Amino acid sequence: MVPWWGLSIRTMFRIRPVLALLAALVAVSSCTSSGGKKDESTGSLPDAATLLKDSATAMRDIKTAKFLITADGAISGLSLRRAEGTLTKEGDAQGTAQIEQAGSTVDLTFVIVGDKIYIKGPTGGYQALPLSLAASVYDPSAILNPDKGVAKVLTSATEPKTEASEAVDGTDAWRVALTANGADLATIIPGVKGNTPGKVWLGKQDKRLHKAVFTLPAEGGATGTVTVTFQEFDTPATIKAP
Repeated sequence: MVPWWGLSIRTMFRIRPVLALLAALVAVSSCTSSGGKKDESTGSLPDAATLLKDSATAMRDIKTAKFLITADGAISGLSLRRAEGTLTKEGDAQGTAQIEQAGSTVDLTFVIVGDKIYIKGPTGGYQALPLSLAASVYDPSAILNPDKGVAKVLTSATEPKTEASEAVDGTDAWRVALTANGADLATIIPGVKGNTPGKVWLGKQDKRLHKAVFTLPAEGGATGTVTVTFQEFDTPATIKAP
């Protein structure tokens, strides 16, 4: 296998956008669309700051999760269109991603195990690269890291306001509007600058983050959104190098 430093310029051009996309796994970020009806008879809504605090505590204990990320709009610095797969607290991950490159959509498969990342394009086999090459753009362990990632974003958010009771894929949740700290959110969505408005859906029973939507600047002065949803928390997952 050719070492990463011996890759051609064309190959590196193809790989670098993938690493940037992985930065958005995440995160990031962000379950599927709400899929439920708003409860118009919620009565007195619970305190938003308390909901965020309880959710941050719950998310610190998560060991694995299924994720889905979708990006809508030509968001500045982000070519990710969709990513989904499995993520572990240790930072291992596997899944698929779609990126927009030179006006075309490219489908990719990725696996992260230990200190290596494996990427496979539409043709050919997996290309192994040092995880350190991607770490400068995104640290995948940050999403479920108890000291940063999702838990930190929830803890440092400001201006929280509980808006409604709303179901997410059949799970009763509280919808909370907030302003995310830009520096903390950047560990999940790379390139974020400044505080960012968003909404999160927090489970009423399990307190976990089931969905998050953040509004980001897009090309031409418009705005776009990155939606991150989580499902199947703590389902046993075995991720191996291909």
